[in-house]
Amino acid sequence: MTASLHTVLVANRGEIARRVIRTVHRMGLRAVAVYSDADADAPHVREADAAVRLGPASAARSYLDADAVLRAARESGADAVHPGYGFLSENAAFARACAAAGIVFVGPGEEALAVMGDKIHAKAHVAAHGVPTVPGFSAAGMDDDEIAAAASRTGFPLLVKPSAGGGGKGMQVVRRADELPAALATARRIARAAFGDDTLLLERLLERPRHIEVQVLADAHGTTLHLGERECTLQRRHQKVIEEAPSPIVDAALRERLGAAACRAAASVGYVGAGTVEFLVAAARPDEFFFIEMNTRLQVEHPVTELVTGVDLVEQQLRIAAGEPLRIRQDDVRLSGHAVEARVYAESPATGFLPATGTVRVWRAAPGVRTDAAVESGSVVTADYDPMIAKVIAHAPEREAALAALDRALADTVVLGVETNIPFLRTLVQDDDVVRGDLDTGLIERMPAPTVDAPTPTQLRLAAAALRAGGAPGGAAGGVWPALAGRRFGRRDAVVAVHLEGADGHVHLVTSDDAPDPTPASPDSDADTEAAAVVEDGVVWVHADGATASFVPLTRRAAWECAHAARGRDAGAAAPELPAPMPGAVIAVHVADGDDVVAGERILTIEAMKMEHAVTAPHPGTVRLRVAAGAQVRRGDVVAVVDPTPTAPETREPTASGGTA
Repeated sequence: MTASLHTVLVANRGEIARRVIRTVHRMGLRAVAVYSDADADAPHVREADAAVRLGPASAARSYLDADAVLRAARESGADAVHPGYGFLSENAAFARACAAAGIVFVGPGEEALAVMGDKIHAKAHVAAHGVPTVPGFSAAGMDDDEIAAAASRTGFPLLVKPSAGGGGKGMQVVRRADELPAALATARRIARAAFGDDTLLLERLLERPRHIEVQVLADAHGTTLHLGERECTLQRRHQKVIEEAPSPIVDAALRERLGAAACRAAASVGYVGAGTVEFLVAAARPDEFFFIEMNTRLQVEHPVTELVTGVDLVEQQLRIAAGEPLRIRQDDVRLSGHAVEARVYAESPATGFLPATGTVRVWRAAPGVRTDAAVESGSVVTADYDPMIAKVIAHAPEREAALAALDRALADTVVLGVETNIPFLRTLVQDDDVVRGDLDTGLIERMPAPTVDAPTPTQLRLAAAALRAGGAPGGAAGGVWPALAGRRFGRRDAVVAVHLEGADGHVHLVTSDDAPDPTPASPDSDADTEAAAVVEDGVVWVHADGATASFVPLTRRAAWECAHAARGRDAGAAAPELPAPMPGAVIAVHVADGDDVVAGERILTIEAMKMEHAVTAPHPGTVRLRVAAGAQVRRGDVVAVVDPTPTAPETREPTASGGTA
């Protein structure tokens, strides 16, 4: 490309680091990776031409350490730093430090980062340039009484959100005045922890809105253009789940108005590079839209725009950063077909989407679609970073065909060893409202809570076959079946039976004559969609019939005990022990040891992977704490015990919080 750039340091990790490195190499440039101790063996490290260690696993001491990233850039001879998204991508001080060091920051200038990085300032700024904004107010410098008075004047419902940061972190919905104090406290606590700034912004909550964003490109020669819109309405807890381009409700006239408003917002801060301007669109009146914020970086969902426009956004970022003028004009932009992206997270939908960790024993990307993955077979998913492990993106001439292609691709994506949200994603893309394009940001919250499907006969047979083939921990060939099962005689060969406890909580009986001989799998093949793996703790994972299942082999006695315990649960009994639902840090303990609590009362809060989770009392009783604030816990560790109140009835209706889930 241009002679001004030769080496690009990618100051990020996971799938975005790999995606940037691909374009850097395609352009004939040298790529430098950075990594924490947790990512020393990560794919992006191997795929780069050079790699530099930043520090320990903690993001604060590695990927967020601006001095360490700049040292890595200098040591590796990098001309430019591409920040990806998250981490330092919207940090004005880091961009300023890059410029001072003579290193190109692949992103906008300091003014754009500073103005758009503060939601309060950004809203006032773009409003002055003719961009419509949602009614609301800044809570900067106000005490709670003043905020309450201003909130009453603005009107409920309101959305409380941190002024700094993004991604829905810390946002709280307040429908009544009496809900405001708790929402303010929660939003401030999360904002301080995540962004180091607890300034809040309160805005009128638009009911059943759609989230539409516009991709913009701007060079240093005065050209600003847009590449159409993306529909990002399907969200859970303000985090996007599925995105598509173009939006099914945006016609050519509305696209022109949205694009013009986005370009005005970008031009108002002298924007240079790739950026995204986000809007809320009223579901009842799609012709009305309101500015939310501008993301001064590449977006997670940028692949859908690339697929419908044919424009490599990372290449455009690098060319703009090198000082080149844009080679495309607004009239050159054409949208071809429809693209849909699903974010694959390591999480457990059936337990409230709690983060999951572990080793990916088998990873296979689906054929025929684009998959941007952070993992491969053997990758370790830890609690140190965001739980997104891949993005699956389908493109087709029409929207219905793109949704169907995405569903097939999700069914063919194999992840063994770590639970994912793929079953939930498949349910979502098949939802009638989603297929019709009748979307709003609350759609997912209204859906029934995800449950664990019963295993299919094929999955059970595949699991049994893997065990029979010697897939036991330690590799003892054939060791699982004789150790775990009873035998039936009366024919020439003994028939062995194995009990498998499924993730659905039921025990399933499979006999050896039901289990076919397993076919050896190549972990990174794109062809096969059936696979099995037995991991160190004895759990067997299988993928068949378009879904993944896991099983714990049991002895006959253990199977009986599980069935007996299940009968107790069916009768309404609740265990007094409260296990940690996810690995993480105990950030707050809400009761004292020995306190009496009622069912549903919050005991403590655990934080991991950008998520807070409350552990609550399953029944009335007396609390015995096992951990203190600041403790690190593993999933399943008992954090508290609630001894039942003797006079309490044995059977109670479940609370809204669902016990410890």
